[in-house]
This record gives sequence, structure tokens and C-alpha cells, in this order.
Amino acid sequence: MRDQKIKQDLANGNSNIEMQNTYVNGGQADFDIRIQTDFSNGVSNKAFEDVDLGTKGDLKVKDVEGSSEEDGGFDIGMGPHISQEEKGGRPAWDNQVQFLLACIAYAVGLGNIWRFPYLAQTYGGGAFIIPYVIMLVFEGVPLFLLELAVGQRLRLGAIGAWSTFHPYLVGIGVGSMVVSFMVGLYYNTIIAWCFWYICNSFTDPLPYATCPLTDNNTAYVQECAEAGTTSYFWYRDTLNVSPTIDETGGLVWWVVVCLILAWTVIWVTMIKGIESSGKVMYVTATFPYLVLFIFLVRGLTLRGSSEGVSYLFTPDLNVLSNPNVWLDAATQIFFSLGLGFGGVIAFASYNPKKQDCQRDALIIALTNSFTSIFASIVIFAVLGYKATVQYETCLDGNIEILLNAYDLPEGNITYDNYDEEVTALNGTANWENQIVYVESLNLSDKCDLQVILSKASQGTGLAFIVFTEAIINMPGSPVWSVLFFLMLLSLGLGSMFGTVEGVVTPLFDLGLKIPKPVLTGLICLVSCVIGLMFCTRSGNYWLDIFNSYAGSIPLLVIAFFEITVVCWAYGIKNFDKDLEWMYGAPKTIPGWCLHYYFRACWLVISPVILLVVLGAYIYTTAASTLTYDGWNSDGTTAEGLEYPWFATMVIILLLILPIVWIPILWVFRVIKQNFFSRENMDGILIEKKWKDSLSELCFWRNKYNNN
Repeated sequence: MRDQKIKQDLANGNSNIEMQNTYVNGGQADFDIRIQTDFSNGVSNKAFEDVDLGTKGDLKVKDVEGSSEEDGGFDIGMGPHISQEEKGGRPAWDNQVQFLLACIAYAVGLGNIWRFPYLAQTYGGGAFIIPYVIMLVFEGVPLFLLELAVGQRLRLGAIGAWSTFHPYLVGIGVGSMVVSFMVGLYYNTIIAWCFWYICNSFTDPLPYATCPLTDNNTAYVQECAEAGTTSYFWYRDTLNVSPTIDETGGLVWWVVVCLILAWTVIWVTMIKGIESSGKVMYVTATFPYLVLFIFLVRGLTLRGSSEGVSYLFTPDLNVLSNPNVWLDAATQIFFSLGLGFGGVIAFASYNPKKQDCQRDALIIALTNSFTSIFASIVIFAVLGYKATVQYETCLDGNIEILLNAYDLPEGNITYDNYDEEVTALNGTANWENQIVYVESLNLSDKCDLQVILSKASQGTGLAFIVFTEAIINMPGSPVWSVLFFLMLLSLGLGSMFGTVEGVVTPLFDLGLKIPKPVLTGLICLVSCVIGLMFCTRSGNYWLDIFNSYAGSIPLLVIAFFEITVVCWAYGIKNFDKDLEWMYGAPKTIPGWCLHYYFRACWLVISPVILLVVLGAYIYTTAASTLTYDGWNSDGTTAEGLEYPWFATMVIILLLILPIVWIPILWVFRVIKQNFFSRENMDGILIEKKWKDSLSELCFWRNKYNNN
């Protein structure tokens, strides 16, 4: 039958369909029609709304000016360069909520819990929020939207996306993948530590609540008595740390077991890609907020919590003149949102083709920053309680000395009248009529609440030492310990899913003939083997190196290349066409404000901030001496130890390894193209008409009624 031939031609995208006196289901068509199409290039002036072959001579053709609505926008902006394989069949999120939760779980990580509170405490509490918000507005949100838009439009991971702009730019994607791989190595070790603490939280009292006894049970172990119970459990019972990085020691077997467990959990939850990990995101993205709320309610009911929160938000505006506060605010925003890792691009590539990524960027970035401030309130409410307990313990010791020295009855000196009584008693006679001066009594000079609160701790110190010290003083401490480390575990897993996805998706998009579950398993296996270096007795020192340098300068360089390629090389006006197709042109005053805000940031403000932060980061790193703090077996800290030569070489390697791929692969592609293959390259920038480059930067002249 001829009608079957017509259906087959339409299904196959036949470029010429000619129907004359066509018999359709036994009836003669009373028209002659010729339809010209070019489906092979994704361009059509006529789009079929409906073809009814059951009625005599009834063929309905709908005229559509530019078929972007029907064919997926493959004739607009970056559209012609989207792989034919990506037009359909790519895995997708179950719904938009799942995507938002995945991005929130990726962005909201351990840094929100321990780095932001530390920076806020260090730089004058509320005063730090001022540069933090400024950097969020002019650096974080614009770059986050750019990565979301590129991933969603091209539907590829980092390597595929940047090589689509130009094959010479594949090094940008490789650099992102390398950073994600290196960060994942040490980040999952922290998750392993969380497993260890969870397993040790089901006893009462907690194992880090008391010091162990010596072999003859006559005294506490000196190291614990000197360092404190939580520090001893962390450095000795958990890490069994060596005094210096030079002394590698053997593997700490219980940390090895926990690391294997951590990587196994990652592989199992990601074995089917986003189809499996996306469902886990419902837990990893929401559970931390539940725990934070529980801790907030409990923390605010503890004595001294108001002192901690007040200390956090008491602004010291003088610190704004310190350039380091602006540098740390910029880097905190940058690393917290996961910019430059490739995870954002990978997640966005599974989005529907037409989705409001601008709205998504605002929701995710603002949620991430809200979480940082919310978590700081929780942390300092609990730390306020800890400081109050420590302050009262210190006063109790001084009060006992004063009562004995002056033969005063119990209750004569209290916390409230302590300062007045000390002043009044100084230089008075005791019961033996001897003049006693307070200075001669060896009273502790550490009984100052503000001084105790000002002792800033970050990273592992805040989570595994300081916060646990507060937990052991709470009634029902095992319950709070389990909740806290389950929260850290959920935060870590959510971030690890995005980090590993930033490695798996680019490799899978390269066309590797390996099933995705196997590829994910191989990456987890290799990462676990390399991660054993963090399970040695010197592993904590190596983890500090990776934490400080693996995700620093390389990410700033990668982000600068990203924004330069999209907004300067490709052109903001061209990028506008893609954004308009994905979520429409601005129609309201707030919409127009956001439109010009994002484009001004992309064109000038964000690149300038990146360059300034990068320059300052390089200067401070080069000008400072690379040192670390060691842990002595007597419970004391050896501060300011210089890294040995091999550790310094590793630091340099971490800084160079991700970004060196950008020039290397550029040169490799140039040599290959000019001296070997001489193949016809395809890329967005290859077909660009550079004579129009200057006008394409003038985003304020855009015409939204003309594509």
C-alpha cells in the first residue's frame, strides 16, 4: 500500500516526499502536493502536526516559522552541534524535584558545616557575611547558571561539552574530571571516618567521653590526660597518627575497612547512574536538614547557646579592611557550589531540553548559602554550650582555690559575683591574719568566655574534636552522636555522587565501550586503592594537603576558561539565543533585571573577580612557607613543621596536574590536525564568524523578536 510507503518516508525523514493522485485507503486524493523538507540537518519550514491517512484526501500540514519548538531547537545557537545521539535516549531525572535535590545535595556538603562557621568565627562573625553575600551575587550564582545552561543545552558531560565548542578545548573538560577524581580520593576518606564514629556511637558512655587507664589501672594515659578525651580518641584511637609526615607507618586496618565500605556504598548507589543515585538523593538532600533542625532546637535549649550565637553574629567591621577576608569569601562561595568540577554540567545534562535553569540556579545557590548560615547558627549554639561548660569548670577550680585561701563558706563566691569577689578579696587577710594577694594563688587565667569562643577550629578539628566535646556533655549523648555523624555521612554522600558523576559522565560520553556500572565500579576500585594512602598513620597529613590544594588554583583557572569560552568567544548574544529557547525571554521588570545582571557579570564582573582571586591565591601561596602541624605522642601539637621535599612536590603536582591538560591537549590536537589526520573538525567556534565578535558582546542590543 502507498500509505505505508508515505508513513515510512515520514518516519525516516525522507527529504523529498511527492504525492500525486495518491490513493489512500481506497480513496483517490483530490490534491497534488509536494513537501520539501530537510530532516537530516534538523531544519524544516514545515512541521507535521497530523497526517490523517484514513480520510479521502485529508493531509494536514501545520506551518511553523522555524521548527525549534518541534525539533528540539537544533537550529538555534548551539543546537546544530548537539550530537544526534543526544536528541533522545539519554537518561533523565524522574522529575524536576529530583534534579534540584541532587544539585542541592552536591552543593551542600561538609564545607557548609565546618568551613563556613570557622571563617565566620575568624573574620568577625556577621562582618564576614558582607563579603560572602557580595561574592555569592557577583561570582557564585552567575557561574553556576552558566554551567547549568551549558550542560542542559549540549546534554553532555564536561569533556564532551567543551570539545563541542572546539576540539582544541577538550583540556578544560579533562581538567574538571581530574579535579573531581582527586577531590573524591580524600573526600570519601572523610566518609569512612564518619562510618567509624557511627559504629563507636552505640555505647554509653561514648568511647571518646573518658580517658583509658594505664596498664596497671592506676592512672589515665598521659597522652589523653594532656590532650583531652576527644582529641585522644581522634588522633590515637581513630587515626593512630604518626608524629610527622615522614613517618608513614603501616595501614590502620579499621580505617581501611571503613574506606572499602564507603566506596562500596558509592558504587552500589550509583550502579545505574542517576536512575539509582537520584532516588538516594531524596534522603541525602533532606536528612541533614532534619538533623540540623533537631540540633537547633536542642542547642537553643542548652545554657550558653545564646552566647555562642551572639558571638557569631556580632560584627567586627574592621576586618573588612583585611584582604584575606575577601579572598576566603570568594573561595568559599566558589568551592561550596562545586564550580569547575564538572558535576554541575553532568547533572544538568540529564535535564529536559527546555527547563528554566535560571530559576534552578537561583534556588540551588540560595539554598546552599542559607544552609551555611543555618548550620553556623546550629554549630555556634552548641559551641556556646561547650564554651560555657568549659568556662564554668575553669571558674569552679578558681572558686575552690579562693574559698580555701580565704576560709570562706561554700556558695559565698558564685559565677555571677566572681569578678567582684576577686577584686574585693585581693590583699585582704585570711583566717590566719595573713595578707593574701590573688596573684599568688595561681588562678587560671583562661576563665574568659569570649577567649574560649574565639578559639577557632575548622575541618576535621571542628567536627571530630570540638563538636564531639560538646556532645559528650549532653544528656543522651550516644543519640546525639549517631545523629550528628549520620548527618555528616549524608552530606558527604550527596557531594560524592556529584563528584563521581563528574568523572563517570565525561568518560561515558567519550564513547567508551564499557557498561556504565562496570565503568563506575572501576573508578571506585581505582580510587579506593589510591585512597589507601590516607589510611596510613601519616594519612591525615596527606589528606590535609589534598584538601588544601587539589581544589584550589586549578578550579579558578578552569572557571575562567569556561566563562571566557562561552561569553567572550562564543558571544553573549549567541548564548542568549540558547537561554531564550530553554526558558524564554524576560517579560517582567524583575526578569529584565536578572537578564542584565547575569550578562554584566558574565562579561565583566565575574572574570575580573576570578582573575583577582586567582592572582591573590597564587601570591599568598607562593609567599608563604608550606607548613603543617604534627601530633606528638605526649598529646601536644608540634606547630609549624615544614613539609619535606616529596610533600612539596606532591603539592606542586596537585596544582599543575588538572590545568596542564589545557595546553597539552590543545597542542596535541593542533599537531594531529596539521600533520597527521587533517580531518574536517566540527565545533561551535570553528563555524563562528569572527568578524561579528564585537557586536555579539553587546547584549543590551539583543532583539528578542528575531532569532
